Amino acid sequence: MHIKNSIETKLQALQPQFMEVTNESHMHNVPKGSETHFKVTIVSEKFNGKMLLARHRMINTILTDELTHSIHALVLRTMTMEEWFEENGMSNNSPPCLGGSILR
Repeated sequence: MHIKNSIETKLQALQPQFMEVTNESHMHNVPKGSETHFKVTIVSEKFNGKMLLARHRMINTILTDELTHSIHALVLRTMTMEEWFEENGMSNNSPPCLGGSILR
């Protein structure tokens, strides 16, 4: 299974109202076809009343295997439905890669 698919499948545990998983590896100095850098935007009622750090810990726990063995970088946007509507359903763009070595 591709890492992106694994992320999407596992994060269904949070019963998201919206979820977007983007492979941003192509924006970094890694071999073509890599799955090492991801951005996840997820909106879930499970985040209600939780601080940002607690939300990120929830995701990190769910994705422990991927973070340990596959993912080099993970950008998270975790929102409640109310926060999502305040953002007008928009997802921020990631900044450009500033360098780094090629992963092999």
